[in-house]
Amino acid sequence: MKTKRAATKKPQHLPLTERTAYRRLEDVVGCKWSAAVLAAIGRGVTRPGQLERFIPGISTKILTERLRKLVDYRLITRTEIAGKVPRTEYALTAIGAKLNTIIESIRDLDEEHDAGTEP
Repeated sequence: MKTKRAATKKPQHLPLTERTAYRRLEDVVGCKWSAAVLAAIGRGVTRPGQLERFIPGISTKILTERLRKLVDYRLITRTEIAGKVPRTEYALTAIGAKLNTIIESIRDLDEEHDAGTEP
């Protein structure tokens, strides 16, 4: 009987791999600017200056930090385009697009809740 009990025993702690995953998620979703940056890029706003104008209240410094973090987490890609006037553009990765869909669903749910309506 003791072996059966040991097999069904709940883990005593959250494994390190899961804690790391939750921390990454909190860093992205828990930051008020990351969700806005992902949403803007998902809506086709791809250049840093456009993003800064599209997201009210975000500073250049915070935008730059968030873009770097989202690139590091492989949620967006950064492309440098050479030319007379070099420019940088950002796009969602496949994982970034999935996360953006989830974030947009949560936003929709919040709007429905705030309006007092149910789907």
